[in-house]
Amino acid sequence: MSYVGPDFDPPQPRRPRRRALTVAAAALVPGALLGWVMYEAMGDSGNAGGSGNAAVRPSGTTPAISGTSDDKPPGPTPTTDSTTDPTIDSTAASGPLQGKVVVIDPGHNPNNFRHTAEINRKVNIGTNWKECDTTGTSTNDGYTEAEFTLDVAHRLRTLLQKQGATVKFTQDGDRPWGPCVDERARIGNKAHADAVVSIHADGADTDQRGFHVILPAKVSEGAADTGPIVTPSRELGERIAGSFVRVTGSAPSNYVGDGTGLVTRKDLGGLNLSTVPKVFIECGNMRDSKDAALLTSGAWRQKAARGISEGIVSFLRG
Repeated sequence: MSYVGPDFDPPQPRRPRRRALTVAAAALVPGALLGWVMYEAMGDSGNAGGSGNAAVRPSGTTPAISGTSDDKPPGPTPTTDSTTDPTIDSTAASGPLQGKVVVIDPGHNPNNFRHTAEINRKVNIGTNWKECDTTGTSTNDGYTEAEFTLDVAHRLRTLLQKQGATVKFTQDGDRPWGPCVDERARIGNKAHADAVVSIHADGADTDQRGFHVILPAKVSEGAADTGPIVTPSRELGERIAGSFVRVTGSAPSNYVGDGTGLVTRKDLGGLNLSTVPKVFIECGNMRDSKDAALLTSGAWRQKAARGISEGIVSFLRG
């Protein structure tokens, strides 16, 4: 996610407090610790934001979900025209999530850069007005956030379908631009989704590494009333964060979240306007060379999709 424009203003980095790193490490169960060790082995150059109590926890006994690890997302791209019907329904198989609806929100749109006037217009996010959308960020080599989010979304859809879920997209790169952040929220609301996950990658400074999950703050202003979704959204976010650590081997962000992998914000229209449990996940920092190497790897993107999927499955199965 590029922190310029709607839903993307940068949270202020907190200076690490001198609290023992063992406080955060103690809260991570063995599965998450294994992921952390794997991350360090890959050459983490930053700290883990070692202050605060770690909130990342694994998704419990949810069975692993298998998938391919090649550079192409599994399964065909839906042909539904989301400019006519903004939600893209995917056929669900029988499985433990049969009857559950998951909305996947791939951040940005590959065509946004061609429609700056449209994406720069202001929309009401409840607390104030922000631009409709942004182009997103990219790696230094030009791999865009919009490409990344669609790839992970396709992989995630396939994994969730195997568990029996009905999956809907907010966009699949098949519309000229957008949708705007307020429309993205409405799509999840209209679908009566059991869970919504907005997929992103960050555009922070070099040497700032790791993932973080963004949770809705309690907001009651204008069109925004997040009170009913704050608690279930936090549970969803915690389960995704725990699974993401375990499956990908990535550590929580070393620049926001105090090492917990969880950040609460009230300035995001996609969360403020949601009436169903919803979180954002920043899978890594595209501007850091080490994170970029992961984000551009098809095998790692498959792991990212698995980590998100297993967190969703754990949340929906209770």
